[in-house]
Amino acid sequence: MTTKTPRTPQEKKALSYERDSRNDYTSSDKSIRRLIPLRKAKESRRVRHGADQALHRIVEGGCEEAVDLLENTLSTDVARVGGWRKWEAVSLGETVRGQLERRERLGMTEARDEGED
Repeated sequence: MTTKTPRTPQEKKALSYERDSRNDYTSSDKSIRRLIPLRKAKESRRVRHGADQALHRIVEGGCEEAVDLLENTLSTDVARVGGWRKWEAVSLGETVRGQLERRERLGMTEARDEGED
């Protein structure tokens, strides 16, 4: 059995910043569990609603060729192409770097620095 070389706390922290990730697309990391299924459901409703409207317009017109064309279009899910997608997770290091840069821009670090003297 091979033994792992022990890592220093600094090495562990650097690996954590590199490997760990955070979602960057909501204000709360817990709410995304509810929001992703909701967005998928809304996208499906939007597609079904559009298909239903197109079908009613064609049926009222009475054109048989248009019905076949609509049926083929709906079976291939052309309307869903380019729909909603999840965002890629951002590494923890990038997230922390962004937060520190934002604090610098807003001048939030100066007050803490003055109190340490």
